[in-house]
Amino acid sequence: MNFNASRNVSLSGGPRKAKRVSDVSAMGAPSPVPQYSPSPMYNPGYAPAGPPPPYQEGIQLDQGQDFSSSEPAGNFAYSSGFVPTPMASPAQIGNFLQQPVVQNMALEYGNQLAAQGRDVVQRELGRYVPVSRLRYYFAVDTRYVIRKLLLIIFPYTHKDWLVKYDQEAPVQPRYDINAPDLYIPSMGYVTYVLLAGFMLGLQHRFSPEQIGIQASSALAYIIFEMILYLVTLYITNTTTKLKTLDLLAYSGYKYIIMIGSILGGLMLGKTGYYCSLVYSSFALSYFLVNTLRLQLLSGSQAPEQPSYGYPADYASPNPYADNWSKPSRGGAKRRVYFLLFVAITQPLLSWWLTYHLIPTPLVAPLPTPAR
Repeated sequence: MNFNASRNVSLSGGPRKAKRVSDVSAMGAPSPVPQYSPSPMYNPGYAPAGPPPPYQEGIQLDQGQDFSSSEPAGNFAYSSGFVPTPMASPAQIGNFLQQPVVQNMALEYGNQLAAQGRDVVQRELGRYVPVSRLRYYFAVDTRYVIRKLLLIIFPYTHKDWLVKYDQEAPVQPRYDINAPDLYIPSMGYVTYVLLAGFMLGLQHRFSPEQIGIQASSALAYIIFEMILYLVTLYITNTTTKLKTLDLLAYSGYKYIIMIGSILGGLMLGKTGYYCSLVYSSFALSYFLVNTLRLQLLSGSQAPEQPSYGYPADYASPNPYADNWSKPSRGGAKRRVYFLLFVAITQPLLSWWLTYHLIPTPLVAPLPTPAR
């Protein structure tokens, strides 16, 4: 259809009104709208859901399921793309272990295991045996041992009996002759057992059982002695600075006079034995009295109590004053009695453990008178 612009111009010269076209066919048919259809690439994979099934009571099981079917057997065969790694030969392993890096790593790991094991043993042993305290009592040298033996045998010329302290801990025995030790008592115990066996052999009474009897009896008596001392302190309610190992050390010094008495009896018989026993008993008692006196009679530390509600340092203007109080009259008596008890029991036990080892002199039979 041709468009003519002159048709819209009226004869009167004005614009002519356009005529509405009512015939659709005159304008041409519109292009049809394509109908929607799913893409051929889209595949839902399942059938469209229908209406829901009617309600039924109970649980409906699918009859097509087979619960008794077993799982398929696994295929442990190598796949086509897997190639097993060959095992290393012993020579290669030996060369690997001989490398310095591997040896250093193994040595370091072994040191760590040894350190951990040592810590575990020390921790478990420390629950029952005070290992750290025992180190103090065995910290001795040759000079200390000689001086201590001379002090026990000849204590009359010694003047200073005070035990030295480093801050709050006592000084080791190698630096202080007045400090108690366990080296001399332990060596004295072993020497006493060997010397007792020698004396029994001279009297034709030696046997392995006799050695065991002498060793066990000496050990049992010193344990009984320690229990007796501790029970006495507990019953009398006596507080001292002495520890259990201190009492054990002072009780073990009696082996020195026991050895000296046996040697005197070996050389001079019964007379030499009793002379040596009497002198060494007085020496040991003098040594114990002077050593234990300072530790037993020093008293306990006085508790700090404020006076009339004021601070504790208000009542004592001198902050450097000695705060160790003297024991009461009853406590001092108990300490003196305990000191005398220790000084007397040591010579008695020494005599009890040694008198049967001295040979009795043979008495010649008297001649019968002639008839």
